[in-house]
Amino acid sequence: MALARAYAVGLVGVDGHVVEVEADLALGLPGLTVIGLPDASLGEARDRVRAAIVNSGQAWPQRRITLALSPASLPKRGSGFDLALAASLLAAAGVVPPSSLMGRVLIGELSLDGRVRPVRGVLPAVLTAARAGFERVVVPLQDLAEARLLPGVDARGVGSLRDLVCLLTGVDYDDAAPEPPVPGQDEPVPDLLDVAGQPVGRTAIEVCAAGGHHALLLGPPGSGKTMLAERMPWLLPPLDLDAALEVTAVHSVAGTLPAGSPLIVRPPFQDPHHTATVASIVGGGSGIAKPGAASLAHRGVLFLDEAPEFAARVLDALRQPLESGRLSITRVGGTAVYPAVFTLLMAANHCPCAQPDDRCSCTPDVRRRYLARLSGPLLDRIDLRVEVSRISRAEMLAEDGRGEPSSQVAARVVAARARAAERYAGTPWRTNGEVPAVELRRRWPVPRASTAQAERAMDLGQLTARGYGRTLRLAWTLADLAQAGVPGPEHVAHALGYRLSGGSAGLAA
Repeated sequence: MALARAYAVGLVGVDGHVVEVEADLALGLPGLTVIGLPDASLGEARDRVRAAIVNSGQAWPQRRITLALSPASLPKRGSGFDLALAASLLAAAGVVPPSSLMGRVLIGELSLDGRVRPVRGVLPAVLTAARAGFERVVVPLQDLAEARLLPGVDARGVGSLRDLVCLLTGVDYDDAAPEPPVPGQDEPVPDLLDVAGQPVGRTAIEVCAAGGHHALLLGPPGSGKTMLAERMPWLLPPLDLDAALEVTAVHSVAGTLPAGSPLIVRPPFQDPHHTATVASIVGGGSGIAKPGAASLAHRGVLFLDEAPEFAARVLDALRQPLESGRLSITRVGGTAVYPAVFTLLMAANHCPCAQPDDRCSCTPDVRRRYLARLSGPLLDRIDLRVEVSRISRAEMLAEDGRGEPSSQVAARVVAARARAAERYAGTPWRTNGEVPAVELRRRWPVPRASTAQAERAMDLGQLTARGYGRTLRLAWTLADLAQAGVPGPEHVAHALGYRLSGGSAGLAA
């Protein structure tokens, strides 16, 4: 009897666990059995591994072969275990030394001819291996750049099973990663100079970017709501390394990493169509749920254009991540947890016909029902409600006086975020929008003279307790933009105006 073991990683969302893969070659009727709660794709690995070994010039052991994946109680899914299964079997057969597999995690899918195919989730798998104490990983050549994003890990790439045998036996092989695709001509970056007029909308977008606040842009079609939202990601500072790794890990699991540049350094922007389902927004699917648009927008912007046209279940499903910054999705195969700290921007017309006021035939009741599709609990989590006016002919044709470019606004956003980060140093929060209201009132109190107007609005029922806390967060952002040490009455009044504006019928305070 011969026994050898290798190591792989099983992912559930962006969290993973190291899986020990054991191969046992025993006397008896030749056959191959895979045990340890494999799914269908992993159960099919027996045929892929056998064909890959034979077509790579190695002899298939004529023994009773058992491949065990431990812990046996945890479900394993996907084809990323192929490389570890093949390596453990070759080590048990004496083709490679078993000691070469110690301290090394193997990730990759095998084709029938022995080539190693890329898989999703390489970065979170490497993160899991590093946290478990493994300093060496083997990944497909196409995923090598992604695996090397994590410092302190010795990542090697293999293009075939033959390359893996060479690596484990100390023989040189061609480990040059394929050349990334040549990027085309850079697309022009959206700039606020492209937006005609809308000084109120511009200021609101700047405030959202500075504090990580959610906003509803309410106004007629063609007024620039979509253009303002599309330019917000370029007002945000580039992601730091930790945030970039978080975002890249989510996109790696989803299989949406850009070719040739695996590390995502710009805040992402997601704008799903209004026919999107709950699963496509918050994540879902059979087995283990995959990330949706809310998680793909992590550390960036989620924009819902024509928000009242989205299904009510889709909109209300966003309430959990808006509060907690994470999405926990339970399916038959297990519970996947994805980060979802994003800025939500919604745009809406005043009525379903979207005609100018002098031509609108919608009754007040129709308008109320249309905006009432945005539920009160959802709107209570929105910090700014901004009325966007119709663009005049003079504003549309003017080339001068269109306002500041994105670069100037982005500089103020960076400065405001730096002030907030300095204030919250030593805490888990970096922006005003992330700080729990209780902590904000307890650790960074605002003078009662400044909050009197907000307290009065709460007494009148215009603000909920959650709305009061969000008004304070917004006031802190306005103070940071104004370089004030603490919010004054003018900042709280300005924040309250954002909170209570857009007060058309159907919009709750």
